[in-house]
Amino acid sequence: MARIDRGAYLAGLDPPERRAALVRLPDRERQALRTHWHLWAHDGQIAPPGDWLGWLIMAGRGFGKTRAGAEWVRLVARDDPEARIALVGASLVEARSVMVEGESGLLAIAPRGDRPRFEPSKRLLTWSNGAQATLYSAGEPESLRGPQHSHAWCDEIAKWGGPAGQAEMAWDNLLLGLRLGSRPQVAATTTPRAVPLLQRLLKHPDVVVTRGSTFDNQSNLPTRFIRAVRREYGKSRLGRQELDGKLILDLPGALWTRAGLEAAREAAPSAPPVRIVIGVDPPASAAGDACGIVVCALGEDGVGRVLADATVAKASPERWARAVAQAAHAWQADRVVAEANQGGAMVESVLRAADIALPLRLVHASTGKAARAEPVAALYEAGRVRHVGQFPQLEDELCGLIAGGRYEGPGRSPDRADALVWAMTELLLGKRGQPRVWLG
Repeated sequence: MARIDRGAYLAGLDPPERRAALVRLPDRERQALRTHWHLWAHDGQIAPPGDWLGWLIMAGRGFGKTRAGAEWVRLVARDDPEARIALVGASLVEARSVMVEGESGLLAIAPRGDRPRFEPSKRLLTWSNGAQATLYSAGEPESLRGPQHSHAWCDEIAKWGGPAGQAEMAWDNLLLGLRLGSRPQVAATTTPRAVPLLQRLLKHPDVVVTRGSTFDNQSNLPTRFIRAVRREYGKSRLGRQELDGKLILDLPGALWTRAGLEAAREAAPSAPPVRIVIGVDPPASAAGDACGIVVCALGEDGVGRVLADATVAKASPERWARAVAQAAHAWQADRVVAEANQGGAMVESVLRAADIALPLRLVHASTGKAARAEPVAALYEAGRVRHVGQFPQLEDELCGLIAGGRYEGPGRSPDRADALVWAMTELLLGKRGQPRVWLG
């Protein structure tokens, strides 16, 4: 049977029978059929029918979102020589490394003999029939003002960063230029996070939404990976978001909200620092929680800024102490503030062993993490704190801290958030910010 006949035969089978038949094929034949996307794709990876403006794939990690976006672009380019396609990533580096050169990117999935020519200096892909695609960064929304396109693929839109409103500005500029051809369309692929742009698209009447989980694509994922993530995350809040693809909205009573954090974001510090402090929340053991390490600065304008999250997970005392020392040197920190509840002498000796000259202050907590976070959350509400860039893991922890003392965020403990609280307390609250019992 010729390869094209084998492909037609497989395409006529029901999905379970097709998957079983593909598994039985020799490696050489499977490779020959790898560009027949309709044989391999699951239902969530196929563009929906209908006259839609936008197709949003919001699904868990490993669902195959990138492959689905790239295959949609490939089919658009194959069928329309006049296609002018925008490829928009969180940054140009990500657009190139994931959307174009990644293992599920446009170059890797292209059939032999029809691979587009990529000119990195021009940010341009050109297919043999004349169709073209240009790379853009969502972090530079003005670059999308002016160019015209017939189609677009936007990857990981929930992590598009920058100051408040920048992600939506990039999206608006893209849509305003989507005016070539008779049926302009845009596909967006993302793991869910409750950011304004994603919530806006979910309400758009002309956007068709495909939802899915990691486990929809488990036949193409390592069994060990599936077992590990089920065991580690299960039905936790993080698992529901990152694996099940569920949009997790703000918790009732949360000290931080997604909208509030977006409003506090800036792309670069708008004032030079006068003091830099590193907050450290040491783990109780190497096999336990992460060591929270967060770099914060006080600007000339009196605003506190989160500059970096250098947290390390499941590290030995020597390793996390080295990470603290490296962050202190890299950022020329004026002080390291480390919680010493878990053995103050040990914490100091480990940090001193990593760097004897480390400017260190040990602090002792007399209340729980959520309680001592409340004064810092109030600083955010007053507009006195900014995030320079995006810190997804840190921000997920902040949004899991509940007034009254509970924590309902990812992981067992908000180690990153606690490190931030120590640093901001040192920078902005002084003696007034020392942990104390809150009565309501």
